[in-house]
Amino acid sequence: MRRLGMTLWVVWILGACAGKGLSSPPTGAPSLEGELIVFAAASLTDPFQELAALFQQQHPGTKVTFNFGASSALRTQILQGAPADLFASADEKNMEEVARAGRVAEGPWIFATNRLVIVTPASNPGRITSLVDLARPGLRLAIPSPEVPIGAYAREVLARASQDPAYGSDFAERVLRNVASAEPNVKAALSRVALGEADAAFVYRTDVTSAYREKVQVVEIPDALNVIARYPIALLKGAPHPKAGGLFVELLRSPQGQEIMRRWGFGPP
Repeated sequence: MRRLGMTLWVVWILGACAGKGLSSPPTGAPSLEGELIVFAAASLTDPFQELAALFQQQHPGTKVTFNFGASSALRTQILQGAPADLFASADEKNMEEVARAGRVAEGPWIFATNRLVIVTPASNPGRITSLVDLARPGLRLAIPSPEVPIGAYAREVLARASQDPAYGSDFAERVLRNVASAEPNVKAALSRVALGEADAAFVYRTDVTSAYREKVQVVEIPDALNVIARYPIALLKGAPHPKAGGLFVELLRSPQGQEIMRRWGFGPP
């Protein structure tokens, strides 16, 4: 009987020691499962995919599905009733329209900022070295429509330049005459330039990732004329998975999430 008791004691000790080596979710971590649907601006593709991998690691029962595109197109889909948990826009205007329509449940929260640059093909056939060169007749520019955030920001830069005598009051008009293609979003504009199908485009600084650095040249925009793009995110009314959506926003705004955004070139809120 004494030997049996000793055996059971040894088995219990070994089991306890083995248990210490097992990894398990923190006791206080909410148990989540299901598909989290995030509508996000195209310029957020890289950092949000990294955030999703981290979120799914923290919550093994979840899957994050993205719908990336122009914020204006995403806004339209949301207002038409497309199911989504979160909306992350590249501007405040499109978010405000979603909020006015009563589709925002919580937020919005500004979580990042960005700046604009001009890109040309690596060979720079248009010989573009500064903002003023965009008004030269005969260039092919890829600039989305004003409804797309990058298109609106680009026109804001041109409007500011038009107030500077060095550019001329008709500068914006002369540049816009060179628009050869109104791309649906910033990624499409960047791709067209990288392929040599356009001489230049306005993009966000964060879009020029390592995948494009050998395919395009970057032309800086003077700070006095540049704009700061502010990115808001909101939990949508009727979200299929509001708890998961709230936790994704928490991760995005946490020091860990902000470090991911910073690594991809985004500025602080």
